[in-house]
Amino acid sequence: MKSYSIEEINDVLKGTIVGNTLQMIKAPEQLERACDTEISFIGNKKYERLWITSKACVAVVNEDISIVPGDNRAFIKVKNADLAMSQVLELFAPSSPEFHTEIHPNAVVDPLAIIGEGSRIGAGCYIGPKVVLGKHVTIYPNVTILDDCTIGDRTVIWSGTTVRERCHIGKDCIIHPNATIGADGFGFRPCPERGLVKIPQIGNVIIGNSVEIGANSCVDRGKFSATIIGDGCKIDNLVQIGHNSVLGRFCIMAGNSGLAGSVTLGNQVMIGGSASIKDHVTIGDGAVIGAGSGVTGDVAAGKTMLGYPAVEARNALKQWAKLKQMVSN
Repeated sequence: MKSYSIEEINDVLKGTIVGNTLQMIKAPEQLERACDTEISFIGNKKYERLWITSKACVAVVNEDISIVPGDNRAFIKVKNADLAMSQVLELFAPSSPEFHTEIHPNAVVDPLAIIGEGSRIGAGCYIGPKVVLGKHVTIYPNVTILDDCTIGDRTVIWSGTTVRERCHIGKDCIIHPNATIGADGFGFRPCPERGLVKIPQIGNVIIGNSVEIGANSCVDRGKFSATIIGDGCKIDNLVQIGHNSVLGRFCIMAGNSGLAGSVTLGNQVMIGGSASIKDHVTIGDGAVIGAGSGVTGDVAAGKTMLGYPAVEARNALKQWAKLKQMVSN
């Protein structure tokens, strides 16, 4: 079991210790659940009230903390407690699942595939013809990567994921279990003779560097060219990204949200949980779409949208206030 003194943790955080404790710290935990051998954090002043009843011996806090730690307890003051706590979690993170061989004997690797130095492939995987894995790629058991795909250096793909033919994933990505990259886009057209005609989806998916895609999420291939996920995007679980959508850099999509076909997101767009975006909509840089919102038209850069259908946040709040007033009358 890993354990650290407060001084050892602060050597990593480079903060300021206030108070003192001789307790060895064995784990991080939420304030309400922590015991006296655990470290927690206070990332917002509204949670300061929880410290008095918490048993944590140490908390990582912002520099503007307004309370004192108390006897045999301590704070580590930092500029950003949320970011610092991520470093603490890294200290205590358990080891990843082990590979006893770089390529498991039960994996099927096509002779035309190119496997980079130090890459690992788990049991039950299928690596198709002309697939190229970069250096130190990790493919956990039961992953399928079909023909002509490329996977960048140090990318990790978890069990159950399927990467369909001709898709490209960049460096330092994480693809969580059962994600599907490159399935057909949802394209059908009515036909008097045949009912619904399937529109061929002949494009692919291109995923940039340092992208994370959550469990059971789907990124559909383009109908014509590519569905594109820009560098640094973070996609939650159970997210749908429709064909030919293009995401800029560092976008965030929370769980159960979805993009219809040919949606364009600028850089650093944030989409809340269960929000839905209509096809062919463009959302500008830095815009925020609130949870559960339904966006039916273009959104300018920097705007915050709420509601169904979504309108600017201040207008939505006014509408809700009026509705509440009408109901109460």
